[in-house]
Amino acid sequence: MNDTMEVQSALAPGSYFFTGNEAAAEGAIAAGCRYYAGYPITPSSEIMERMAQRLKEVDGVFMQMEDEIASICSVVGASWSGSKAMTATSGPGFSLMQEALGYGVFTETPLVLVDIQRAGPCTGQATKVGSGDLMQAKWGSHGDYQIIALSPWSVQEMYDQTIEAFNLSEQYRVPVFVMADEAVGHLRERMDISPLVQTRNRYKKSGAAPFGTEENDGVPPMPSFGEGESITVTGSTHNEFGVRKTDDPAVHERLVGRINNKILNHRENIIQSEAYSLDDAEVIVVAYGFTARSAFFAVDQLRKSGKKVGLLRLKTIWPFADGLINRIGKLGKKLFVPEMNSGQVYGEIRKYAGCEVIPYHQTNGRIIHPKDIIAHIERII
Repeated sequence: MNDTMEVQSALAPGSYFFTGNEAAAEGAIAAGCRYYAGYPITPSSEIMERMAQRLKEVDGVFMQMEDEIASICSVVGASWSGSKAMTATSGPGFSLMQEALGYGVFTETPLVLVDIQRAGPCTGQATKVGSGDLMQAKWGSHGDYQIIALSPWSVQEMYDQTIEAFNLSEQYRVPVFVMADEAVGHLRERMDISPLVQTRNRYKKSGAAPFGTEENDGVPPMPSFGEGESITVTGSTHNEFGVRKTDDPAVHERLVGRINNKILNHRENIIQSEAYSLDDAEVIVVAYGFTARSAFFAVDQLRKSGKKVGLLRLKTIWPFADGLINRIGKLGKKLFVPEMNSGQVYGEIRKYAGCEVIPYHQTNGRIIHPKDIIAHIERII
């Protein structure tokens, strides 16, 4: 029911030499983002700097807030005012945003958050790489809910997936995260911009309930303030028209079930992955983000030396590709999971694979080098 359209690119089509952070900002502008609220934090600050410049050029609004809590709350308000809105942060700021993100989920507010992950916990190594925020993205706020989280591995995907994040957010009325790591955010490489960009806009229907629907997709139409609709936006349990029903178990169960199912029932349409040389592989590397680049090179080198190794790259982290992992696990392969954390995705893969899953963890603030993946897989083989 969402309005899908092609719009002219915000930049002249062609090739550009951008960092990942710059590409994310350009992806947001291309998707129609016209409001950004944020607070500078390494290693995401370049997104904020570019948005401050670019939003002036496209009649958008940029706001530097006093902290990350104010930033995400401002983005929620801008979305309900009818704007496509975004912020960016890193680990400590992401932590501060969690309560308001829960509010965004429960009020079904479309917004995009780009998290450029760094080595944690706490302040950690502010300029070093890590991938330790993935579980926080899913479980950082309390209660039962679903979000969508994407994992880019290149500058091109920082642009493409930020556009996709806005489209998914508008389609499903849900916060969407772009979970890049510092190495991708600060990577500089060529990327291409097409003349046209496919965008989605939220579905509107005058007089309709903004928090309930009989449609199969489970996504209600979303009005904006100032359009003459009666809107109550509350983080308490509410009925289809936003009226608080905090003592009604049936209303709560229906609401929580729908905001979960509108994502879970469409996960096959949301989840994206890429497979390389899986047909004859005896060991399959399952990787995401920048680590997948190291894994891709390692798999290529191992295959050149006659080793039967493949790669499955997870482009979507949440909802998790449980069905895909289960199908691969039934092939009787060994799965090898390198991560720049202590095994956050490894734990999910182990739940669904039904085969031997071997982790490789690194938490020293450095990227996982292809030679380390090669050495470990050679020992496995």
